[in-house]
Amino acid sequence: MVSMMEVKSYRFQAEVLVKEYLLADGFITYTSVLCGLLMCKMAYDMTHLVSSLYYKKYASLTKLQKIEWNNRGMSSIHAVFITIMSLYLVFVSDLFSDRLFGPVTIRSSNLSTFGLGVSTGYFLTDLAMILWLYPSLGGMEYVLHHLLSSVALAYSMLSGEGQLYIYMTLLCETTTLGVNLRWYLDTAGLKRSKAYVLNGVAMFVAWLVARILLFIYLFYHIYKHHDQIRMLHPFGYFLSLTIPVILFAMNLAWFMKILRGLKKTLTKKQAKQQ
Repeated sequence: MVSMMEVKSYRFQAEVLVKEYLLADGFITYTSVLCGLLMCKMAYDMTHLVSSLYYKKYASLTKLQKIEWNNRGMSSIHAVFITIMSLYLVFVSDLFSDRLFGPVTIRSSNLSTFGLGVSTGYFLTDLAMILWLYPSLGGMEYVLHHLLSSVALAYSMLSGEGQLYIYMTLLCETTTLGVNLRWYLDTAGLKRSKAYVLNGVAMFVAWLVARILLFIYLFYHIYKHHDQIRMLHPFGYFLSLTIPVILFAMNLAWFMKILRGLKKTLTKKQAKQQ
């Protein structure tokens, strides 16, 4: 059996590895992006493995459908990770609290920087897949979205500026789970199921909260702290005022599509019941 001394020694070595290398100031930007890339690879392969073992129809999917199936598994795992990270840093942690002294726009920590690095690794991976298989995994709007996200994430990670606004924006990834589930149900031939309708309603509510109402609060926060935003580097100032507006416009356009789709689905549902 493993002795208590050996367990303590292992824990100590693990803590040293995390503190001295994984979350060390000099390595964190590199190790975090690398962790994001590795997370994508592991999530993609894990989705393929689990689906092959437990979903019989997976084998009958086309090669392109399998790639998108695995890609959406990858994006779902990133969505869970970054949603938890964003909720903690924005609403639970005191890192970005107004109660603390100093501009909120230039605050960062090893943990917040690490989270941005992981997300940068994901967006770069997903962007590469979109471009490689273009337009099968998404059109030009997805390319634009991922390019803007990657630039903003990388800048904030490297400079430490505007991390609060990045994490508020990353809460949008909450809706990724519903979008992916909708695609999975459609691909599995369950478009007419009750689960598909319920997911559509949940996706509508999540999109309204995370991509519309939250962005309105984000704009209010930017307006309220504009004096602090002006302290940023000119490029950081430019990103803080332009990227949220562009993403919000894209969110509105996608929201209207979701609303029309939900209306169409509910109308068909009601027609069948009559």
